[in-house]
Amino acid sequence: MELNTALQKLKEYEKRSFALYHASGLMYYDGATTAPKGSAGVRAITLGELSRMSYELTTAKESIEMLECLIAHSDELDPVTRRKASELYRDYERTHKIPIDEFVAYQQLCSEADSVWHDAKAASDFSMFEPYLQKMFDSTKRIALYMEPGKHPYETMLDTYERGLTIAACDEFFDTLKKRLVPLMHRVAERGDRVNDAPLRQSFPIAKQRELSDYLMDVMGIDRNHCILGETEHPFTTDFSKYDVRITTHYYKDKFASSMYSVIHEGGHALYELHTGDELSCSNLGRGVSMAIHESQSRFYENIIGRSREFCGLIFPFVKKEFCPLLNDVSAEEFYRMINKSSPSLIRTEADELTYCLHIMIRYRLERAMFDGSITARDLPHEWNRLYKEYLGIDVPSDKYGVLQDSHWANGNIGYFPSYAIGSAYGAQYYKEMNRDFDVKAAISAGDIGRINSWLEDKIWKYGCMKDPVALFESVCGRFDPSCYADYLENKFTEIYGL
Repeated sequence: MELNTALQKLKEYEKRSFALYHASGLMYYDGATTAPKGSAGVRAITLGELSRMSYELTTAKESIEMLECLIAHSDELDPVTRRKASELYRDYERTHKIPIDEFVAYQQLCSEADSVWHDAKAASDFSMFEPYLQKMFDSTKRIALYMEPGKHPYETMLDTYERGLTIAACDEFFDTLKKRLVPLMHRVAERGDRVNDAPLRQSFPIAKQRELSDYLMDVMGIDRNHCILGETEHPFTTDFSKYDVRITTHYYKDKFASSMYSVIHEGGHALYELHTGDELSCSNLGRGVSMAIHESQSRFYENIIGRSREFCGLIFPFVKKEFCPLLNDVSAEEFYRMINKSSPSLIRTEADELTYCLHIMIRYRLERAMFDGSITARDLPHEWNRLYKEYLGIDVPSDKYGVLQDSHWANGNIGYFPSYAIGSAYGAQYYKEMNRDFDVKAAISAGDIGRINSWLEDKIWKYGCMKDPVALFESVCGRFDPSCYADYLENKFTEIYGL
């Protein structure tokens, strides 16, 4: 194949590939938000067929010839096309090793399992979900071994979400955090009565919470022409392109801070996707490069920006007016301290900054054990509850508030969880670097979130998948240093609790 032909074939390939990605994503979003419950079976079949078409496109002889030609002429290509070709070939190398029937069956299983998970969580009955979850882990392990036969399958899955991440690196990272954060958590617990967040647990009208969500998206500078907010059981972000990003939240009358911070968290994901380079749009490079980099954006906005004294002070006049008279006796400083109250809790998505990574460590240990075969799906509720007692000192009252709380395993996102903790740690280093260029606290106080957005767009967002995740992070912050995150948490919670 000649180079000019290959370049034309690449354009055709990208159109078809994006159309399949777009269609599958729309069906997933619809299924998780507004589709009738009884539609899951039909949707699973359609998603399976879409995945078959995607597999056939990726592994087609013409596609391979096109990629091989582009790689052979890589010195003649512009940087974007060169990167597109190398990333597409990497995807082919992993995909073609998986038997097509198993590839399709896995996509169908994900759709079916997600539907069952919703019902099981509503009923707080893990037994409904158990057989699907065991199939999910078994299928994921087989697929990982197809892709990289000589590698530990869990490590293959870690690498899927965060390229280059290893079990050894995870162990070292989590050991470092545990040594620093657990003693701090205990010190904070001894002075837990210094922060009273009871005013946040009143009944806040959901209609008013929806208005707050709109306000927060505007404060964050999210382009509402290209991003909408939906409602679902478990908040998530779906990106189709920089021109169509969907975020979701879940409202609770007695926990308005839950939806408030899920909107800020998912909004961080959305900002990343909305600001990838125009030249990358609708291609394999036009989205966030990895889940740790992605979670570093969402966790940065949710916590380092969103839970800062300055941001709480910025939004508090609106919050106080919106929920009058519920917060009439609360000051902006008290609101900041309430938002940052630290106490071991059951639900990961509602955990405070200090205890959050312990929730991730528990999931990491359980995923490793499932892949090692030391436990099965039937053991997960017991092991989950045991580790929550060991790590956080709390008892789990039911499956709904325990092993069924997250949607990730139902969606096949096994190996994803460590990205949340790594992303959280990345955020502390972004903050440190950002302050070298301007006073971040002053920008937040002035409501100039756009300055923060511009800095991140220039350093991270615009690159999409043009750089590998480690190279991208190091281009901004230098070598990754988890102690920076531990220092940030120690300084913040020492001040709040007067340690």
